[in-house]
Amino acid sequence: MLAGPDNISQKPVPTRTLAAIYLALTILTWIVFGQTLGHPFVQYDDQNYVYENPEVTAGLTGHGLVTAFTGVHARNWHPLTTISHMLDCQLFGLDPAGHHFSSVLFHTLAALLLFTVLRAMTGALWRSAIVAAVFAIHPLRAESVAWVAERKDVLSAVFFMLTLGAYLHYARQPSVRRYLMIVLFFAFGLMAKPMLVTLPLLLFLLDYWPLARNPNGMSGWWKSIAEKVPLFFLSLLAAIATLIAQRTTVNYSEELPVTWRIGNALLSYVTYIGQMIWPAKLAVFYPHAADHLSPWKVALAILLLGGITALAFVWRKKRPYLGVGWLWYLVALLPVIGFIQVGMQGRADRYSYLPQIGLYIALTWFLAEWALRSNKRRVIFGGVAAVIIGALAWQARIQTSHWSSTESLWQHALEVTIDNDVAHYNVAALLLERGQVDEAISHYEKALGIRPDNRETHYHLSVALLHISLGNALARKGRLDEALVHYRKVVELRDDFADAHTNLASLLARKGETAEALAHYEKALAIPPEDAPSHIRLAKLLLQLGRNDEAMAHYRRALELTKDPVAARSLEQDIQRAR
Repeated sequence: MLAGPDNISQKPVPTRTLAAIYLALTILTWIVFGQTLGHPFVQYDDQNYVYENPEVTAGLTGHGLVTAFTGVHARNWHPLTTISHMLDCQLFGLDPAGHHFSSVLFHTLAALLLFTVLRAMTGALWRSAIVAAVFAIHPLRAESVAWVAERKDVLSAVFFMLTLGAYLHYARQPSVRRYLMIVLFFAFGLMAKPMLVTLPLLLFLLDYWPLARNPNGMSGWWKSIAEKVPLFFLSLLAAIATLIAQRTTVNYSEELPVTWRIGNALLSYVTYIGQMIWPAKLAVFYPHAADHLSPWKVALAILLLGGITALAFVWRKKRPYLGVGWLWYLVALLPVIGFIQVGMQGRADRYSYLPQIGLYIALTWFLAEWALRSNKRRVIFGGVAAVIIGALAWQARIQTSHWSSTESLWQHALEVTIDNDVAHYNVAALLLERGQVDEAISHYEKALGIRPDNRETHYHLSVALLHISLGNALARKGRLDEALVHYRKVVELRDDFADAHTNLASLLARKGETAEALAHYEKALAIPPEDAPSHIRLAKLLLQLGRNDEAMAHYRRALELTKDPVAARSLEQDIQRAR
């Protein structure tokens, strides 16, 4: 049998039983995540992905489709995800309910496909149903499903499952047409989220269990590797496209020492396991705490990971599902575990979306093996599984409720995490938007207290952002001298920060220090991308100094850079008045 020696013989399953399982999985998923249809967009990447992105809000257009494949969307290349957002805007406009509906729908489909594929591979009906149910409603799924900007998770999961299904179909009766279906679904998955680059390795694991495709020793394994070369080539192309798309983003790997990244990665592997077992204190952002990691924590993580790996190796023949599930988890997390750091987060709930399926399989099969030894154990196993799924669903509903507003999201993050400067920063931004300037200043100061610049820091960008934001808030309160201190600190930390030079120049001009103001305006204009507002501010200052010809040159350049026809007409009127 293709499913391996420990596979449960495939007895005909009544159609009603299958229909009941599919219906239960669907209802359970919507009980947990259906609430998101009443949630708004959040002011955390949703604006970049959807409601402030003109290419997306225009809906499905010829130009938009070309841009999806040839351009970069929110610093990523994932054309199918981009198109899904465009389609949502075409169908629902900017009504967030429609966008949330699509995300929940894709997640539901992924869970149903997981059950279908796993059952087809193993012949284990109820084990597959348990794995699919835990995947569907675990609290760690909330971020992937409730966050519109994470559409790429749920969409890529659908193609991930379809690729597994196509691979099973091919494994049972190889043919060119069936292999091309694998390639097609995998390519679609990569174009939804490049994190799927490790999928060929997971297929290699499935060849060992449950498919048992290589009974001929090493010759069979070499054939299995060669068979996947085209898939590895697609992974390479996706990785290159991702690196090109992110070339303009901050490379945090340059700011974080390699020892920090390795220590944080090892601890994250262990932390995700802990969160799977006890999903408490989940947050939208976890600070990168590698600089606070003690050597003994890293050592314990190494011992735990090494111990589990050794145990899986020892039991590789008796319980092959343990090794496959464990390696699935380790391998699938590699692209986002933090060896190459992208972003300031230490870890993220969304990263566990597909990798933890391996752990669900390993644990479910192990416990089911124990349960099959007696009818009493079967009853206990079934009852415990039902209680666990119910508890996870309840906790997931609570976790999802924190996504009901941007404020709720970040306030919860402050409650459940320690030294979360990003949460303080985002709460402060919300307060500043409402005009609660004093409260905003307080949160900005707390954030700076977490990442002070009076010690060696590897977070100059985040510290610079805090300084400029605090400076802006202080300037609104008329505390110009204090604001000036923070603006100067920004240019000291990041001399390539155009906004810092512009803000500093504007404040210096207000204080009458025109010579220094001119110098900072010119520095700001020398930093790409060139922007019209900086030219306009500099032109106004030059007019005050009587340097009209230079001012007109900057006004004309600002007009060339202005794309909005209304803004261009307003600027032309300003130029006429200045003359």
